[in-house]
Amino acid sequence: MASSILAGLPTAALAQTGPDAASPTEKPAPAQPTSAVARTIRTLRVEGSQRIEPDTVLSYTKLRAGTVFSNETLDQAIKDLLASELFADVTIDGAVSGDIVVRVRENPIINRVLLEGNKRLKADKITKEIKLAPRQIFTRSAVRQDVARIIELYRRQGRFAASVAPKMVSLDQNRVDIIFEISEGPKSKVRQINIIGNEVFSDAKVRGQMATKQTSLLTILSSNTSYDQDRLAYDQQKLRQFYLTEGYADFKVTSAVAELTPDKRDFIITYVVEEGKRYKFGAITVDSEIRDFDNKKLAASLVAKQGEWYNAKKIEDSVDAINQTAGLFGYAFVEVNPEFDRDPEKLELAINFRIAQAQRTYVERIDINGNTLTKDKVIRREIRLSEGDAFNTFLVKRSQDRINSLGFFQDKLEIQQKPGSAPDRVVLETNVEEKATGELNLSLGFSSLERFIVQASVRQRNFRGLGQELRASAQYSTFSRQVELGFTEPYLFGKNIGLGADIFRRDLNAFNFIGNSRQTTYNQVSTGFQVRSSIPLTEYWALSARYGLTFDEVSLDPNQFFTNGVCDPLRAGRFLCDQIGNRLTSAIGVSLLYDSLNSRIRPTAGQRAAVNIDLAGLGGNVRYIRTRFEAKKFWNVGSGFVFSAGIEGGHIQALEPIRGPGIDAVRINDRFYLGEPQFRGFDIRGVGPRVQRLFFQTDASGVQTLITDRNQFSDDALGGRTYYLGRLELELPLGSGARELGLRPSIYLDFGALFGVLRPLPTATFPTSVDPATGAVTVLPLVQPILDSAGRQLFTVPFDDPQNPGQTTTCDIGFTATPGGTCVGTSVNIAAINTVQPFLERFVGNSASPRLSVGIGVNWNSPFGPLRIDLAHALLSQFGEDTKLITFNVGTQF
Repeated sequence: MASSILAGLPTAALAQTGPDAASPTEKPAPAQPTSAVARTIRTLRVEGSQRIEPDTVLSYTKLRAGTVFSNETLDQAIKDLLASELFADVTIDGAVSGDIVVRVRENPIINRVLLEGNKRLKADKITKEIKLAPRQIFTRSAVRQDVARIIELYRRQGRFAASVAPKMVSLDQNRVDIIFEISEGPKSKVRQINIIGNEVFSDAKVRGQMATKQTSLLTILSSNTSYDQDRLAYDQQKLRQFYLTEGYADFKVTSAVAELTPDKRDFIITYVVEEGKRYKFGAITVDSEIRDFDNKKLAASLVAKQGEWYNAKKIEDSVDAINQTAGLFGYAFVEVNPEFDRDPEKLELAINFRIAQAQRTYVERIDINGNTLTKDKVIRREIRLSEGDAFNTFLVKRSQDRINSLGFFQDKLEIQQKPGSAPDRVVLETNVEEKATGELNLSLGFSSLERFIVQASVRQRNFRGLGQELRASAQYSTFSRQVELGFTEPYLFGKNIGLGADIFRRDLNAFNFIGNSRQTTYNQVSTGFQVRSSIPLTEYWALSARYGLTFDEVSLDPNQFFTNGVCDPLRAGRFLCDQIGNRLTSAIGVSLLYDSLNSRIRPTAGQRAAVNIDLAGLGGNVRYIRTRFEAKKFWNVGSGFVFSAGIEGGHIQALEPIRGPGIDAVRINDRFYLGEPQFRGFDIRGVGPRVQRLFFQTDASGVQTLITDRNQFSDDALGGRTYYLGRLELELPLGSGARELGLRPSIYLDFGALFGVLRPLPTATFPTSVDPATGAVTVLPLVQPILDSAGRQLFTVPFDDPQNPGQTTTCDIGFTATPGGTCVGTSVNIAAINTVQPFLERFVGNSASPRLSVGIGVNWNSPFGPLRIDLAHALLSQFGEDTKLITFNVGTQF
């Protein structure tokens, strides 16, 4: 097996030599006679062909038996055969006798094409670009072309130092292996960007407008430091846009040169610019041939104003505003031409927006393309125009927003306006691209709160392509279990009436922490259903109603919190003992909703407000009226920034009397709770009224102190009757790469409060003693008699009694095995008592004063579901509330 470097093969020097160098052992073609006398071909044959038929070889020439030939004819035949690239060498003998023999040596067949040294570019990306392939005929020109293609691929990756060395390995049966040895080299960076001619703005300011960045420590992770020829032209456009928005109407880039450093590792880019003079807007006028427009009022409404610095972006925005206004009057195709009148002395640019005559247009047809699953009617019912209606840009934009809000299609859907069959007709073309609307989640995890968690859920937001929503979920953990099923039909019987139903069972354990140990407090099992319906009142207003029936069982662990079969306040807390029991809640509710958001999924403009009222007491044994409101508004403040402000609040008023002193009429499971994730900067249920139980300790010297270490006392959130919560948030723009990953960072301020619950009565009053010498007060343990189920005092027989040592009885003297029976004997028994170590209960957090937190967070539409991470710091909080610095949520949108 022989190997040779293809690049080193000599080039053809004679007409008889092919593009591949002949072997040194080959005999040169015999000299041809110099006579120009025409001769006749007596015989004609081909020698040396293996794969190619002789007739096929001759078909590439004009040689035929019986025809006249000359030396020039033979030379041309050799050139024609070599040009076919089927042969490595061609010679012709027999010119003297006329018995012509055409001897050929065929190009080899390619056995394999191999790549070596490629790490940054995978083989499949290279092989689909090159032309050489197994079982093809090898030609040197094809090798050169493929080398150039591979180098170009690496240059597109910014690797201008890449080189390719082709090699050929000869095999038997006239076959060869082609090997491309690739040296990828480093990625070529932009070492320096020079700006020449800028006087108003600094080099750093001008470079900051470009997509391309200089290599530095600050840009070490940026992909924009690599050289890209297409980006060079883009940067020139960016520079022009920047200067034109700053008033420099004459700005131009006179040259842009990218020079590769001698080591071929980096580029140095030099821009030569001419800034020119800075202009202001002169008179802004509108000259419209459409009679519906008031030229003066229209000019006054434009964003471009006389006396301001010239800004090309404001010109574009003014043209768009005119087109939008024209669309409101039914003119779909309006030609707006800004005319500039430059005054070099005053450095002013007067702008006249000339609006050509146009016809009022009507919707001829609405086309919907690209929907493979979603039915046409699901999309059409969101379009606010019908065939034959007068065209209206506002309704087109509203239709576009409503379709996007469905969440069934890829983002940035646009309804295109195309000319119809007549000048006054327009076709609305809606091109959608479906995306997955089904969600299947199966997870097994571990949580510090829930221990082992198993979750499974399935949800289809576009069931059967009809826009229906079907969902089912189940969750099991050490401390919670729940199953939910739900279905929603947004258009009942083809009418704009929504109907939905949910059934559920939730088994939840409330908890507190003592140190790192989770302590279960009360258990709540809720079983029920809800039926809901909604109807639109106007384009933005909607009314909904609902009815729900829920059976709640609130209980405490009898082994942990009960004494003698009764809830013990000293063990559970009086506020928990007061809440246990079974109850049935039958509630009806109504909601009034206003929604003008441009997207329900990721809004950037518009507002949403809702008022919700629920009345419990239509049957059942729970009676209250709960009122909640919420409002949120979004502003697109430009350059990718989105600002939002929101406020919500609620109050629940019991419609039944208080059940006893210190017992709030609103039960603990019906109250509001506030904290993570609604109120960032605070822990779960970390805001609002709570009861903390702190214990006493006595040191070796007998001094009693209160243990205030948060890890050593219990903290029970009680919830509240009233709450409010507000948010201010600014979403920050990121580069295109981060946007493609679904990253959305934001900074925010949250404020709110939870309050209004009745102060519970103290669980116990402990005796105290006063040291007469120091006046120090010591809290003493509480001694309680131990009673049987009938309330009788229990006694313990002394252990030295010969008959019933250590037995429990109701006799203070003697013994009876039957509670309350006749006492027999003379033993003097000891009263059974329970000693409760002293503790202090404090009721804190029941204040309407605002709590305040600030922070930064990021939303990520990760492959495993929506994820949000927040870093928040509580600036204002009430004594005893639980703050939290880092919040991590998966599977919910905030």
